[in-house]
Amino acid sequence: MPENNDPRPARQDRAARVQAMKQAERARARRRRALVVAIPTVVVLAVAAGVTAVFLNRPEPPSLDAVRTFSYTSGAHSTEPQTYTENPPVGGTHDPVWLNCGVYDAPVRSENAVHSMEHGAVWITYRPDLPQEQVEQLEQDVAGETYTVLSPYEGLPSPVVLSAWNNQLAVEDADDPRVEAFLAKFVQGAQTPEPGALCSNGTGTPTG
Repeated sequence: MPENNDPRPARQDRAARVQAMKQAERARARRRRALVVAIPTVVVLAVAAGVTAVFLNRPEPPSLDAVRTFSYTSGAHSTEPQTYTENPPVGGTHDPVWLNCGVYDAPVRSENAVHSMEHGAVWITYRPDLPQEQVEQLEQDVAGETYTVLSPYEGLPSPVVLSAWNNQLAVEDADDPRVEAFLAKFVQGAQTPEPGALCSNGTGTPTG
């Protein structure tokens, strides 16, 4: 039988293999491009999901709906002792000299503390028999705050009372999350009649 020396089948086989290799390479290139796009997308989606989860799981800020509000005008000064309607006071006629802000381990004069509130201070009062660990908690809450007064106060209607000018909140426990929320809102807050006025160089010697 004569030999088949026709080279065309061999060339066709090579061409087919080359074509198959090109197709395989193009497929690999498409997969690489898909990965290049997919990986950042997955990362972005994962980050977005994480941020969303943080926001969804974040606890609601404590409500300050229980804050009582009043309508005292500022600027009335007197060196005479005053009789205040609220206990402790939240505004009204007060001493011309303000109380130096800080921590006190003994009761302070209300007339001076009211003047400090006129300058934007929050006055935190507590019953003298409040457990020491709760007093220390309040001290931690006001640490670093230059416009706060912390002092014991006889005859409070609740264990702890927070007062700012024309605003007051009574709580049963120093761990109440509304303590920090009240400080965040009212220290030098929008209620301040004399924003920027000093809470030092007045009267009183705080212990902390």
